[in-house]
Amino acid sequence: MYVAVKGGERAIENAHAWLAEERRGDKGVAELGVAQIREQLALSVNRVMAEGSLYDPDLAALAIKQARGDLIEAIFLIRAYRTTLPRFGASEPVDTGAMACDRRISATFKDLPGGQVLGPTFDYTHRLLDFKLAADGEVAEAPSREAAAGDVPHVTDFLNREGLIEQAPHDDTPPPDLTREPLEMPADRALRLQALTRADEGFTLGLAYSTQRGYGRNHAFVGELRIGSVPVEMDIPELGFAVEVGEVTLTECETVNQFTGSKTEPPQFTRGYGLVFGQTERKAISMALVDRALRWEELGEDNVGAPAQDAEFVLYHADNIQATGFLEHIKLPHYVDFQSELELVRKLRREAGVDQVAEAAE
Repeated sequence: MYVAVKGGERAIENAHAWLAEERRGDKGVAELGVAQIREQLALSVNRVMAEGSLYDPDLAALAIKQARGDLIEAIFLIRAYRTTLPRFGASEPVDTGAMACDRRISATFKDLPGGQVLGPTFDYTHRLLDFKLAADGEVAEAPSREAAAGDVPHVTDFLNREGLIEQAPHDDTPPPDLTREPLEMPADRALRLQALTRADEGFTLGLAYSTQRGYGRNHAFVGELRIGSVPVEMDIPELGFAVEVGEVTLTECETVNQFTGSKTEPPQFTRGYGLVFGQTERKAISMALVDRALRWEELGEDNVGAPAQDAEFVLYHADNIQATGFLEHIKLPHYVDFQSELELVRKLRREAGVDQVAEAAE
């Protein structure tokens, strides 16, 4: 991001002091604590962790407080902090089939082993302002908060049994690390999924919506959406086996998409996939739709020119930190650039006789 600023040091220091004062707000109102943000603005915290590529609710909450609620600024703070952290190793791939699901729904199968678990969701709320919240009213505890425990098979396993959905190819090749290496084209699916996980939620949502409206012919069903915690294991060379080092909350979405087949493949369903930190289901569904749209070439489909099918367009414009940096740098001083263009326009007008005609008319 462009961060160079030209100007008087005193003016900049005063601007920083004023910013801190504005962040604090009216001192007659109790200051918002990091714990309050973490617990009561959890969805904002989840987005900052997902797009900042750092799973730490406390740090994400602190970044939101420092950024005055500007989530993109908070994501920038988290990414910048992330670069200062040492890397001790890589975890084993998480097993989402062993997820302790707080929420698990399917739009394709009504009766599932383990059942449909609505969990905490806005889906069935009436979208009416609750003025009790303004009165700081206590919220009654939910009658049941038990997560689905044990192995919870994925819905697509049912389609796998009949060969009705494509098999995910097995590849032991270590995927590229987008946090350490710059994005390069062409990007394989592993790299595309990394970029989509870090992508701006609004941008990804807009692209996903475009596929549903016909820009990409991407009719999809939500095969399964699940939210819950999974253990994270790391291989310890000295021990010779992996040990659990913690757990993370994830949102996973698998879409089931139509596919008419090709010369080498029979008609079957195909997949779109989304996996995001925290409870971030809108982003996970959007990610799955865009992932499927980007797979047109490997599936032998036609490119209809839809924005969501253009990997370079999607991946190079999805990162909100890069986009913000390039957008906001134009408000920094460009005096020399503008003066050169101003002189050029004046010269062209003189050569065209425009100024002389204007002066004569006056």
